[in-house]
Amino acid sequence: MAAKIRKGDKVVVLTGRDKGRTGEVIEVRPRESRALVRGVNMVRRHQRQTAREQGGIIAKESTVHLSNLAISDPKDGKPTRVGFKLLKDGRKVRIARRSGEQIDG
Repeated sequence: MAAKIRKGDKVVVLTGRDKGRTGEVIEVRPRESRALVRGVNMVRRHQRQTAREQGGIIAKESTVHLSNLAISDPKDGKPTRVGFKLLKDGRKVRIARRSGEQIDG
């Protein structure tokens, strides 16, 4: 099945402590049904000092379940569901159900 949320998409968080926040998808993990979103679900981790990196407490993104994310509508930025459409040249593209706008380039 085609992926509804992909790397590089603008998404809106639907539930949880970051509800309403928007961000760009950094990574999608389909087997876990989770995604990393830039600036969302930040956690603080203790990191040991290495030759390359400084030690201390660092903040980084944690994964969010795909069911808690929705694609941002290209027209108005509000959350929308994703549909699929076949173009005349045979390509399958994603469309925003809310406005009918094409999400893919």
